[in-house]
Amino acid sequence: MSSIEYLSNPLLKNIREDFKGNPFINNCFEFSENPSKPHNPLSILKWQLSTNPQKEEKKKDKFRLKVIENKTFMNDSKDMIVWLGHSSFFMRINGVTLLTDPVLIDLPFVPRLAGLPCAISDIKNIDILLISHGHRDHYDETCVNKIISQNPDIQILMPLRIGELLGRNQQKVNYQEAGWWQYFDLDKNSPKNFSNFLEISFLPAKHWNRRGILDYNQTLWGSFFIRNKQNNQTFYFAGDTAYDQHFTEIKTVMGAPDVCFMPVGAYKPANIMCDAHTTPQEALQAFHDLGGNTFIPMHYGTYDLADEPLGEPVRLLKTFEDNKQIKGNLRFLDIGEEFLL
Repeated sequence: MSSIEYLSNPLLKNIREDFKGNPFINNCFEFSENPSKPHNPLSILKWQLSTNPQKEEKKKDKFRLKVIENKTFMNDSKDMIVWLGHSSFFMRINGVTLLTDPVLIDLPFVPRLAGLPCAISDIKNIDILLISHGHRDHYDETCVNKIISQNPDIQILMPLRIGELLGRNQQKVNYQEAGWWQYFDLDKNSPKNFSNFLEISFLPAKHWNRRGILDYNQTLWGSFFIRNKQNNQTFYFAGDTAYDQHFTEIKTVMGAPDVCFMPVGAYKPANIMCDAHTTPQEALQAFHDLGGNTFIPMHYGTYDLADEPLGEPVRLLKTFEDNKQIKGNLRFLDIGEEFLL
């Protein structure tokens, strides 16, 4: 018989009265009350040992991300977005500086294929760090520890039960864990009164989490919704997610976001990736479900994590744009480029 709990942070304000909390079934977080099954390790091994049907196409693909040297954006005063590669963004919104999922170095067995606009040591003056989940291409201990050491007053906003990854920093940093459909308390242990400037909430994503062998779905994952209280401009950071009805629910509850950071890479083979990542087509449908205005692609080109050629997501999205299939603005960013708000 399944054992089910519904978990949230009782100290935070809930957005939806009808949401009982995150389903925690048989000691695992789940997207819904229908438990998922982790991929059989043998199926992963079979994929790794099989021949990629796009092997030759991938080998011939010369796509590489453009990197613009830039280490001044952190000391600027203008509101802007700067992509640092993969799912890592610098943002200044209403004067508050944020950083998402900072993975800025080689991963174990997976080299980084694009440089940085600046040295990691230049990343300072960060007010808030957003962590969407614990996969190693979104949470890297070396990078997070470096960011904390250079920004000792930083506030870290995270999913439920992921704070233990902070290790020795857990006792000395201001961090906060949330469940889905909860508002973060931006003034907790902070003298800066960020709640006068921003509203940040934690929302669903269809994904999973594991860093080791025995910790499947022991920590939560999710997405972020940021509202600029000065002009009501809104931003949706999808984290890692497969396609499902949660995008429509987010629009219904939170409203249509002005800027959507959508993952578009690591989607092949479908039988392995379909429950974790969106294809470019699915990311576009999710953007339409959200009713977004500007679509900023992420989670492509920085690391080779799947079977599709590195530049395939870009080519597909540009084809959709050329065929006028995008209801909104598609905005590719170069790494280090300043997208002014």
